[in-house]
Amino acid sequence: MEASSFIFTYPSSSPSISKTHFEFSFPYPSFPLSSPLRRYPCTIHKNTVKLLCTRTTLRNSALTIEEEQAQAQALEKSKDAFSTSTSSRDMLPKIDKSGRFCSPRAARELALSIVYAACLEGSDPVRLFEKRMNARREPGYEFDKGSLLEYNHMCFGGPPVTVETVEEADELLSNDEKETAIEVLAAPPKLVYSKLILRFTRKILVAVMERWDSHVLVIDKVAPANWKNEPAGRILELCILHLAMSEITVLGTRHQIVINEAVDLAKRFCDGAAPRIINGCLRTFVKDLEGTGVAQALDKPKVIR
Repeated sequence: MEASSFIFTYPSSSPSISKTHFEFSFPYPSFPLSSPLRRYPCTIHKNTVKLLCTRTTLRNSALTIEEEQAQAQALEKSKDAFSTSTSSRDMLPKIDKSGRFCSPRAARELALSIVYAACLEGSDPVRLFEKRMNARREPGYEFDKGSLLEYNHMCFGGPPVTVETVEEADELLSNDEKETAIEVLAAPPKLVYSKLILRFTRKILVAVMERWDSHVLVIDKVAPANWKNEPAGRILELCILHLAMSEITVLGTRHQIVINEAVDLAKRFCDGAAPRIINGCLRTFVKDLEGTGVAQALDKPKVIR
């Protein structure tokens, strides 16, 4: 059962505004215990509105993964180049020759949107991803590929902005609405992302499901108390932690790259201190992981030849 949504803005008479916020309301029935991800009611930030818009109007196509190994090296080089530094990220093209997103950042954003929607629905992220891949588009649907050039992966929210006049506030709200209107994350995936990026997205989602239960326990240890006390309000932040931890432990991406990417996702889609907290949680996770690896290596019996 898919969630039905009602999205609306909170108008403000004050000229001091921060990010536009939206409320996401949906039925909250009981869900089967076999559901891999729990479903929560929550409040959605402005930049995450597109994360929730799962279409049932996508092109009918199946995602295949037989070519993963053949292109793994190329993807790893792309990931490294994308995340080594800000300057290198700026130099890496985000659009390939076919006019589709080709950067690993796009794959991580797509994976985040899928895991987030799966948490709201109480469904399996991999199945939800395949559902989006296989769904049919509505007759006459057209996607404006020019929106891919307008979409900015590196557009971060920043602190609240204070303006002096109502006109300035209206202008900021208008700019926010224009950015939100760019249809990318809710568009048919095959029209937006290259085949390589779609394969990488699926690999991330499979890794998340493989380590979900164990990483729930890890996150319970490293996350701040206020996040654990109000998990329904921190679903997006917790999803970022799951994605990052799974990419480190299952896919083997260097932790420096993954942490930088996770922090950037938090800057783009979360509010407040989330980027700093996610950075600290992941560094603690990596430190514990490295300590466990050293301990396991010391416990292994030495073979004398």
